[in-house]
Amino acid sequence: MAIIFLREIETLKERVLRLSIDVEDRLRQALLAVANRDAALASSVMDGDVEIDRREVAIEEECLKLLALHQPVASDLRFVIATLKVNNDLERIGDLAVNIADRARLLAAAPLPGIRLPIDRMGTLSIGMLRKVFQAFMEHDARLAAEVVASDDEVDDMNRDMIASVVGRMRAGDPSPEALLLLLGVSRELERVGDHASNIAEDLIYMFQGEIVRHHKLDVARQLPQNGVNGAPADTDSASSNRSTP
Repeated sequence: MAIIFLREIETLKERVLRLSIDVEDRLRQALLAVANRDAALASSVMDGDVEIDRREVAIEEECLKLLALHQPVASDLRFVIATLKVNNDLERIGDLAVNIADRARLLAAAPLPGIRLPIDRMGTLSIGMLRKVFQAFMEHDARLAAEVVASDDEVDDMNRDMIASVVGRMRAGDPSPEALLLLLGVSRELERVGDHASNIAEDLIYMFQGEIVRHHKLDVARQLPQNGVNGAPADTDSASSNRSTP
């Protein structure tokens, strides 16, 4: 039973990682559609959301099956619970990529005279957070996850700067208010991407350390050990140590 369970865990991990790669790619394509005012690319991103939703449901069903059939405990239980939550956050990031693509489609027809706003920097940081959090997932590194949690404040600051910039331009009579509002919407979606990446990082810390950190984010990095693998508490009743092999 233990061998079967561990194989299913590895398969589930691979499916989540593949989903994360595809969600990141869709987010990147949506931002490229914004930068290039590419309506066709934006439509392609929007059309692909059905597949992301299908895979999210399949992963959820696999988690529920593992819970029902194997009744995992300790670190194995934390893995399945955290994976359910991570899976949901990934699906939501996919939805945000669709929202960005929809705004890109509208921006393609809107005039953009002289608009230079920090969408590119926000996009780069948000994608970087997503990439780092799944590096933490692959390397079982709570320290990397904590860095993602800390990065969320920077994305929030950029969004506030964006709001101030758009308000200032509109008060000054900018000739392209529609485009400004669409770009403000993109900024808001990227801020939410950062929130979901931070949520995933918090779930990983729970998975690795057994600690719920969402209510004390400011102290996360200081409280965690220097290495997420070596610092993880030992679980004597996980699948690898407490399950009989056939």
